[in-house]
Amino acid sequence: MDFSESELEKLSRLCRIELRSDEKMRLRENLSKILSYIEQLKALELEGVAPCNHVLPQLKNVLREDRAQETLSREEFLKNAPQHIGGMIRVPPVIRMEE
Repeated sequence: MDFSESELEKLSRLCRIELRSDEKMRLRENLSKILSYIEQLKALELEGVAPCNHVLPQLKNVLREDRAQETLSREEFLKNAPQHIGGMIRVPPVIRMEE
């Protein structure tokens, strides 16, 4: 499966990354290989195969019980923020209007 240049342009715009032409070519090749591999996986017959989270039985997620507890005060919370204004964390803009 081939990952087109127009798809790569759209993806890079969405991700807000700038690529040099050599990077574009390499990334297109890698994405095409990944998509081809996924197509191969789609062809597998998986009827009756039990789903699993881990391929090795000794690996498993250890989850703690979800319980309510006291939260940090606003002042304590804002100490961890690189910038804040008016009691809120200041972040760089994510969405910019294109002209």
